[in-house]
Amino acid sequence: VWAHGALPAARALAAREGLAPVRELWQMSLDLPTRPPSTAQLPAGVTLRTFVPGRDEDAWRRVNSRAFARHPEQGRMTADDLRAREAEPWFDPEGFLLAERDGHLLASAWTKVHPAGAHGPEPVGELYVLGVDPDAQGLGLGRALTRRALEHLAGHGLTTAILYTSADNTVAVRTYERAGFVRSGVDVMFSSRPPTGTRGADADVTMAP
Repeated sequence: VWAHGALPAARALAAREGLAPVRELWQMSLDLPTRPPSTAQLPAGVTLRTFVPGRDEDAWRRVNSRAFARHPEQGRMTADDLRAREAEPWFDPEGFLLAERDGHLLASAWTKVHPAGAHGPEPVGELYVLGVDPDAQGLGLGRALTRRALEHLAGHGLTTAILYTSADNTVAVRTYERAGFVRSGVDVMFSSRPPTGTRGADADVTMAP
């Protein structure tokens, strides 16, 4: 059972029904014009390009499933799921960044733009999915892709960016805080069963710098 906002009344109801919190999902937000400067660079030999529909789906899903191996939703994205997202009006391959070395995909940063009214009176950018292949961890790809994704959103005149991340993904939270994000909302999952490890994965975003 999800409680959006994690309000005291929701926690009291869950406790009364014998439900315990098993997952905490944070929304984090960032003021793009005043974000801290970043010098994060892509590692030597790594190049960045944009997603090509009809060509990159299989490679992206392989890396995404490895990056989100313990995630209950994102790690199980099917080809049909990905095609459905590509058919959404918000989909823009120019905001879907792929980091490669010698033609092999290592990581990606997928952004989206919410129209005015969805998250306030102005359009809002989102760091939608950020995934790093486990074999490429420790290279600083998460930080570098975060920088490039935010530059992309700011370049479209957006002033606010958001993302969603699990509270226990401490590596991701530290990286996002370093980029200027602050917690702006909390949702909590309650269950009568013990949690099944989701550490290291987020609702839509994972980070393995």
